[in-house]
Amino acid sequence: MRVLLVEDDMILGAAVRDQVTDDGHSIDWVQRLDDAAAHTQLTNYDLILLDLMLPDGKGLTFLRAQRAKGDVTPVIILTALDQISDRIDGLNAGADDYLVKPFDLSELSARLNAVARRYSGNPNPLIEIGDLLIDLANRSITKAGKRVTLTAREWVLFEAFAQRPGQLFSKTQLEERLYSFASEIESNSIEVHISRLRKKLGKTMIETERGVGYRLGNG
Repeated sequence: MRVLLVEDDMILGAAVRDQVTDDGHSIDWVQRLDDAAAHTQLTNYDLILLDLMLPDGKGLTFLRAQRAKGDVTPVIILTALDQISDRIDGLNAGADDYLVKPFDLSELSARLNAVARRYSGNPNPLIEIGDLLIDLANRSITKAGKRVTLTAREWVLFEAFAQRPGQLFSKTQLEERLYSFASEIESNSIEVHISRLRKKLGKTMIETERGVGYRLGNG
C-alpha cells in the first residue's frame, strides 16, 4: 500500500514510518496539514494516518475537507485525545479507525491492514488464487503448499493486485507504490518486478494489457 503519515512528533513519526515500511508498505511522511493537502492532490494514497493536532491546524478540519470533496481514502486517526467525545467526533468526521497515543506499533499494523482489507473488498485476510494461498495479514504466500518469498518491493506490487482482483493498474500507478523505496525509480523497474513475480508465482499470474497496464490473472 501507499500510505500518507501526517504527524509532527518526530520520534513517534519516525517509529511509525519504520513500522509501516517494515510491514512492506511505502510511506510518505509530512508534519503539516498544508503539506498533507498538497500530497493528496498529487498522489492516490491507499490509507492516511492522521494526527489531530498539527502546527498549522486541526486534523479533523483536514479530514472533513477531504470527505466534503469526495475523497474516500481510508483514514486512521492517531492522537493523544482519549475522551469518548473525541473519538465520536473523529468517527463522525469520516475516520475509519482511531488509535490513542501511546499505542503499540504491532496494533497499528493490524488495524492498518484490517482497514485496507475492508476497503479492498477482501475483509478475509486469506485469499486463494489458483494454487496460491495469500495471507494479507501476515504478508505470506504459499504455492502448492510451498512458501514463496517476495522482496519488499515485489510484495507491495503483488498486494495491490491481490487486493483488487480484475483491476487494471497502469505503470504509473504501480510506480507510485514503489516511490518511497528509493529516491529514483528506473524506467524499467516495473517490468523487472513483474517478470520476477511471474517466475515466482506463475507465468499467467499477472496479465499484461499492452500499452495500458497490468492486472491479476487466474494463475
